[in-house]
Amino acid sequence: MLAKSLKKRQSTLADPREQLKFLSNGIFGSELPTFREKIKESNRLPLRPTELEILQINVGYMCNQVCAHCHVDAGPDRKEIMTWETMEMILDILRTTSVNTLDLTGGAPEMNPHFRKFVEEASKIGVKDFIVRSNLTIIRANKKYYDLPEFFKEHNVHVVSSLPFYRKEKTDKQRGNGVFDKSIKALQMLNEVGYGKIDSHLKLDLVYNPAGAFLPGDQAGLESEFKKQLMADFGVEFNSLFTITNLPISRFLEYLIASENYEDYMEALVDAYNPMAVDGVMCRNTISVSYDGYLYDCDFNQMLEMKVASRGKHISEFNLEELSKREICISQHCYGCTAGAGSSCQGATV
Repeated sequence: MLAKSLKKRQSTLADPREQLKFLSNGIFGSELPTFREKIKESNRLPLRPTELEILQINVGYMCNQVCAHCHVDAGPDRKEIMTWETMEMILDILRTTSVNTLDLTGGAPEMNPHFRKFVEEASKIGVKDFIVRSNLTIIRANKKYYDLPEFFKEHNVHVVSSLPFYRKEKTDKQRGNGVFDKSIKALQMLNEVGYGKIDSHLKLDLVYNPAGAFLPGDQAGLESEFKKQLMADFGVEFNSLFTITNLPISRFLEYLIASENYEDYMEALVDAYNPMAVDGVMCRNTISVSYDGYLYDCDFNQMLEMKVASRGKHISEFNLEELSKREICISQHCYGCTAGAGSSCQGATV
């Protein structure tokens, strides 16, 4: 009965508000604690921010790929793009606050028409860590992107790239035919300009998401395995591997329902809850900014349209003092960031 009920609801879950309502009800009842109840048991309610260190900017949902696990529901047909006016507001905040990390994401952030200008201007400000989350294949998608490795190097960009696995079959299954070969070529191009080398300051990190309804394995063990295999098979080097748990929203939620794995997956997340992981979740030191300038506690809340619990909810109303006093918005998807060793955009939290 539950499987039939879930499939019936699947067609309505394109709306973020319906996703949030579904997650809030879903299978959660007397038999399973809500996330709010769980962190209250751990004496971590209300969940509040620490010092703001990271601005994570989603510059648009347009992407050259359509990945099965994408929580942004990105693709070539998405038209949502951050304007230069919004980018200028972000640059002003970087100039006037102690934020030390700028993290650009998408979609494929490189497809925003203002991307290069924004990188050039932001790099002049001199944040400590300037991250671009690249899907790698964009480097090989079109000749106008072939020089991205050199552009990244010129502006000392920290490249963080998703690679589901070091074997072609698993990667192409999750991200589309031909993705693995293009990704390897892009990694080799990044290596050629100095990225990922032991004696280089140019950082190249990889991101691992499981290709199914299960939690990622040990981050250190997977990093060692990836390094060994990518070097042996393709001569590819990189710095670190980040493991990220797939959260039950957007396309991955649809997959869980269609494959009748939703109930089991949510139970696995609840069973793997780790109170120690709560302290390091990304929402505590990060503000996520959407393409249209609205503020969120994290990229996942952004996809569920859960804006920050602060009077100023747009980049034009940015008030660091108010934001530092807010209570972080939570729901059942937050179990994904606190399961096992924890999960954030910087990998495991414990």
